[in-house]
Amino acid sequence: MYNEFIIGEGIEFNSDLNVPFVPTDEVIVESMLDLARVTAQDVLYDLGSGDGRIVVAAAMGREARAVGVDMDPPRLEEAREFAASMGMEHLVEFIEDDFFSVDISSATVVTMYLLQSINLLLRPRLLTELKPGTRIISHSFDMGEWKPDDRCFAAGSDIFKWIVPANVAGVWEWQAEDTQHFKMALTQKFQQLGGRVWLNKEPVNVITATLRGNRIALTLQVPGSDTQHTFNWRLEDDQLQVRTGETGFSSATRA
Repeated sequence: MYNEFIIGEGIEFNSDLNVPFVPTDEVIVESMLDLARVTAQDVLYDLGSGDGRIVVAAAMGREARAVGVDMDPPRLEEAREFAASMGMEHLVEFIEDDFFSVDISSATVVTMYLLQSINLLLRPRLLTELKPGTRIISHSFDMGEWKPDDRCFAAGSDIFKWIVPANVAGVWEWQAEDTQHFKMALTQKFQQLGGRVWLNKEPVNVITATLRGNRIALTLQVPGSDTQHTFNWRLEDDQLQVRTGETGFSSATRA
């Protein structure tokens, strides 16, 4: 599922650099950072950083550590000079590298203003190499069938947000109130969940099942009853751990 991609239509490629440089409006820069909720705890990677304005804005306005990735040496030099003029050298770094090979595993936020075709080619990397919960923000271009978790509109442009989902597909089991044994067979397409759940080997209705990063929220209802069961977990070490403050049920383990 995560290996599929589609080559879409977009702006004509620069034969040397693949993606044309188009400066991002300052209103859009701030809207992108707002949508990502960037803070001082974040490490932001801007793929196709150009003149460095997103990287520097993340450092100046939100004290985030930020890395710009670009393949155009003159743009990188311009970006470094801009960061220096703003006194942000201690928080930012600009590196010359390819989007498809640069190590992005430490990122908590990834920003992009590329092309849809490039987004789709990058999609497998973003899904497999970024930690669950990492926020991805794209100016103008989406990710095809991977639907955004949020979006906004600024200065005439769409801005999209995705939260990298954990891999939770499979069969899970857990206990509630000693006598209640639950079994769940989950299917997954990006952050969208499906599947079936049984209570003591009898099927129950799934009212809601949501995945946001590494967090799962599940609401079930026994047929013929008004009683609902709500479960909230966080995926850690391949186990659905009970979230802080939740009581009355156990962590779920893979069957």
